[in-house]
Amino acid sequence: MWDVHEIVLTSEQTFDNPYTDVTVWVDLKGPGFDKRVYGFWDGGNTFKVRVTATAPGVWDYVSGASVEDAGLVGRTGSYLALEWTEEEKEQNVCRRGIVKATDNGHAFQYADGTPYVMVGDTWWGLATYRYPWVDDEEERPIGPGMSVKDMARQRIKQGYNTVGMIACFPTWADDGKPAQIMIDDGHDTYVRSAWAVCSVKDWIEDKNQSCRNMHNEGGRPFEFPGKIEGYEDLVPDYDRINPEFFKVLDKKIDWLNAHGITVFIEALRRDSSRTWKYYYDWPMVYTRYMQYLFARYQANNCLFSPIHFDGKCQTIDAREFNEPINLFVDLYGQPPFGTLMGTNAPGSTKVAFGGPEEQHWKTFDQTGNWRDHQYHWLLTDIYHDENPVPAINGEPYYSGHIIIMSDENDVLSEIRFGNVDSEEDHMNNRSSLFGSLLSGAYGGILTGFEAGWSGNVEEAEEPYKIWDTMTFPASYQTRYIKDFILSEGLRYRDLIPDANLMLPNQQGAVAGWRGWAYCSATRKRDLLMGYTEKDCPENVKVRGLRPYDTYELTWFNPRTGEWLEDKVEIEVTHMGNIPLPKRPDDLDWAFKLKKLNTDFPIRSEDPPGPEFGSREIKYSYIETDSKA
Repeated sequence: MWDVHEIVLTSEQTFDNPYTDVTVWVDLKGPGFDKRVYGFWDGGNTFKVRVTATAPGVWDYVSGASVEDAGLVGRTGSYLALEWTEEEKEQNVCRRGIVKATDNGHAFQYADGTPYVMVGDTWWGLATYRYPWVDDEEERPIGPGMSVKDMARQRIKQGYNTVGMIACFPTWADDGKPAQIMIDDGHDTYVRSAWAVCSVKDWIEDKNQSCRNMHNEGGRPFEFPGKIEGYEDLVPDYDRINPEFFKVLDKKIDWLNAHGITVFIEALRRDSSRTWKYYYDWPMVYTRYMQYLFARYQANNCLFSPIHFDGKCQTIDAREFNEPINLFVDLYGQPPFGTLMGTNAPGSTKVAFGGPEEQHWKTFDQTGNWRDHQYHWLLTDIYHDENPVPAINGEPYYSGHIIIMSDENDVLSEIRFGNVDSEEDHMNNRSSLFGSLLSGAYGGILTGFEAGWSGNVEEAEEPYKIWDTMTFPASYQTRYIKDFILSEGLRYRDLIPDANLMLPNQQGAVAGWRGWAYCSATRKRDLLMGYTEKDCPENVKVRGLRPYDTYELTWFNPRTGEWLEDKVEIEVTHMGNIPLPKRPDDLDWAFKLKKLNTDFPIRSEDPPGPEFGSREIKYSYIETDSKA
């Protein structure tokens, strides 16, 4: 079960453009399964349909195609699926099945019900030469000579279970032209607004820097020349795909899955989107590409994203993408084996792409690319949607990276630069991780690190290289969100985000990472989990509890991932509050409160403290200016 089984079909005819002219599929039947599963062209006369088994037993198929060809139509076969043993699943968690939503819609789990809390790293250029593939299994030291396998081994040791990637950057190449190119066509069509071969600071200040290469051993994802007059060497022909590029990616994804890593695949970065819409057969040109990409990896342990829409700049609008994505679902259905679909978005996917009246493709939500604590509430907004789906923070604070700060009108007002060796930077990162988690990102976090997200390998790509990110101090702390939230087993699935259970909870700056507090609680409030950023006041209290109940408080150190051994029993006040005891130090801390009593205690005596009229009470008067 849950292995990739490849059905190979060989056409008898030779087609001028198999990518656009031929659609292949199999009608697949197995235990509890009866669906049409689509395939893809893999070069020459070869077509493939990748399938898996969602249950043990015999699986049968018969092939079909949009053309009459004896090599593609009417081919039959079967395969036998066996259940993995628990020991085998322990060796590779991907054997537990494709990630799906929990029954309540608020978290992820593997197909067998085991919790999946995303602990992810952004490897956007995974498909490219920047994450080098090797056929051997030799372990190389972290450094310039490492392979993608060595990177994955390091992240696995650090507790990661996911990597995020963008499948292709079709217009990017170090071709002697600037990283940012726009066509003066009335649409402000950007050919690209690419990452440059330089530091992030230099890239921001000078868009004439050279563009980064994003090819691999198989070439580039689409064929050249393209169809845009005057830009044939810059914009490829989106109607002619290059399977050799994706064959390299196949190896990487298969290897990562074989070692327990789920891959979050985003189809395209937004910056070339107008070249797709205004110069090709929109929306079908993009729908076809989605179908091709998702068909290649529908049997792998993946999450799908139709577009890397990390900002509304140099791009069509998010809702314009709904047209080809909805069309994909209309023509081909949701991914056949249950792969979930979400995407990056400025703010949140709920806000950017709309509800079911505008889109019918999203099966998980996320926030991303706006990285300070004022945006965590968007995850709470997602949680309370009438059609709940799991949520993640897909681009939180990146250690060492720039932070784009906006004013009250969402206009760029400041850019801050991180410092991977600074404890302040690490605290910003933890604030983003734990603040997001307890605001409703029960699906987990796809984090990232300066030079890692961009795949820095060239000499001019400063100040860090991709191998440096493997040992950044903050990279060891991401896993602690999973250790924290799973400390009570599956009970985290019953949590409801509510920062207002803690007071005060927003004493720091609106745009920042200090002075705020977060909380999630079960509906009965017999389990509460919280986090206080550095500079939270000492008088923070948890409120809304039943008076006189007894709770056990345990502190969690988000820097080390350790629960403190000393537990504190606290009785709820007559007002339903628990004043939190003094934190172990003046940095950030997480905690949980577990209700201990099962009865319903009542206190008939008056609460402690002075009575009205006592000299211990200070009296003051509100002064009124009668002239105001």
